[in-house]
Amino acid sequence: MPSSVAPRTAAFAAVVAAALAAGLLAGSSAASADAASAAEVRIHDIQGSSRISPLAGQQVTQVPGVVTGVRTFGSKGFWLQDPEADANPATSEGVFVFTGSAPTVAVGDKVLVSGTVTEYVPGGTSSGNQSLTEISKPVVTVVSSGNELPAPVTVSASVPSAYAPAGDAAAGSSINALPLNPGKYALDYYESLEGTNVRIGTSRVVGATDPFAELWVTVKPFENPNRRGGAVYGSYTAQNTGRLQIQSLTPLAQKPFPKANVGDVLAGTTEGPLDFNQFGGYTITARTLGTVTDRGLERESTREQRRGELAVATYNVENLDPSDPQAKFDALAAAVVNNLASPDILALEEIQDDNGAKNDGTVTAGETLKKFTAAIEAAGGPAYESRTIDPENNKDGGEPGGNIRQVFLFNPERVSFTDRPGGDSKTATGVVQERGRAALTLSPGRIDPANAAWANSRKPLAGEFTFRGRTVFVIANHFGSKGGDEGLTSHHQPPVRSSETKRLEQAQAVNAFVKDILKADRRADVLVLGDINDFEFSQTTKALTDGGALHPAVKSLPRSERYSYVYQGNSQVLDQILTSPSIDDFAYDSVHINAEFSDQNSDHDPQVLRFRP
Repeated sequence: MPSSVAPRTAAFAAVVAAALAAGLLAGSSAASADAASAAEVRIHDIQGSSRISPLAGQQVTQVPGVVTGVRTFGSKGFWLQDPEADANPATSEGVFVFTGSAPTVAVGDKVLVSGTVTEYVPGGTSSGNQSLTEISKPVVTVVSSGNELPAPVTVSASVPSAYAPAGDAAAGSSINALPLNPGKYALDYYESLEGTNVRIGTSRVVGATDPFAELWVTVKPFENPNRRGGAVYGSYTAQNTGRLQIQSLTPLAQKPFPKANVGDVLAGTTEGPLDFNQFGGYTITARTLGTVTDRGLERESTREQRRGELAVATYNVENLDPSDPQAKFDALAAAVVNNLASPDILALEEIQDDNGAKNDGTVTAGETLKKFTAAIEAAGGPAYESRTIDPENNKDGGEPGGNIRQVFLFNPERVSFTDRPGGDSKTATGVVQERGRAALTLSPGRIDPANAAWANSRKPLAGEFTFRGRTVFVIANHFGSKGGDEGLTSHHQPPVRSSETKRLEQAQAVNAFVKDILKADRRADVLVLGDINDFEFSQTTKALTDGGALHPAVKSLPRSERYSYVYQGNSQVLDQILTSPSIDDFAYDSVHINAEFSDQNSDHDPQVLRFRP
């Protein structure tokens, strides 16, 4: 749930106060004994010229302004803006007034507000998020109603291209204490408008409407675009500064939020206060919302494999279990048949056990797979067979009780599986040499399951296949998630990506196993695939490819086409297929059927690779 609609608690307020006192939120750490008088304090004085208010923790009295937006749900309160701006572009003229209950003011009211200046950190101080300057515990006096609103600031393609200043090393890479430079850095520009009434004109949608009634647009249409309308995140320094999240101040019961896909257009004027929340950072909370124009984005279909080509795919099916509606099974199955052209080998991620999230010790997934393969056959696909290893109960992460795992589906009319018995959740498969060729000791088998890198995470599933007399090794993966990483709008710049440590260790383990195969047979065909949960330019991918053992096939695509997931308006790579050196002639396709759409069967796009062994 977006933090802007999450309730606050007195306990959390105490945490923030303690953080202020400890200097974790740079700025004033002690409350003044004397309340500032109305004659002294305007909103730009409260906001100051850095991220932290110089008056944080202090009482302010009768701060004047006009109400520019009212939120009657979630984090209840209103936005106040001073129509008499100062001459400093770094100081915002707007501020959020947190009431905690439904506000009694209306847009256009001229009011005087007394209360405490607070730095609220959405998600808590450990999240790394920037704080939102606000007035809490307010006493509000309405002076008059029906006043003209301050003219909105138009946010356009002039947003700076540089994302953020480098954080102060002495402050743990924090940018909190740095003076804002809104003409140079995008984060500083948006921060200088925190709480201010802003507007955008007609803008392209780069993140589809999600279940929380929000979407993403870009005000910079030529910033890293792809042919389907998205904005590609191609490096850690290509954050796409024109992205903005859009929410509505109108309750959904009064007016449903519009459905939009990537590439659609939010036409006309969208106007309202600029908020900052936990999930996405700077957000226009729209008092006036533009109209979505459907640009007709269609789901892609890959071509069928040609004679002599082996088609191998990976697809994260998002916690699939028998309790899911048959419609989900049918939709996923139709995608396998119609959009993926019934690949010969399909590695699935997030197959749950036979009763899903019911936490009763069940680990088998036979019913889940039976229901899914039956749906594929009913959709006109092949009669797939499956291979997997059941995990230990609640030892592989994911939804508690769900016991997600990777699974191989394969078409026995096209490819055969080499069964080498003995594989279980705790026993590691290995590599031996047979007649000068590599072979697995267990197939299917898990790679190094006792390695601490796989604690509370999915262990890789290795399988040995034969296609037209040639052995092909396939390793299905679902690396650790990005949970715990700081967002791009963190006050640490660059943001702390703590989850990378685990994925790096996981990548090193898989790379070592691939090297074992190549040591036994340097011409072995090996495919490493799945939800790698990391970018093609990440240290994780570099570790997988160490020593030339593997090549990320997604790099065969133009840079603008490299993505399998859309997060906060950034089209990015999470799902990958990597090839051993012998597989040097292949066709690769990231099949865009989910990530760009508001109506999703999964939040990932499947990947397909075709080659001739």
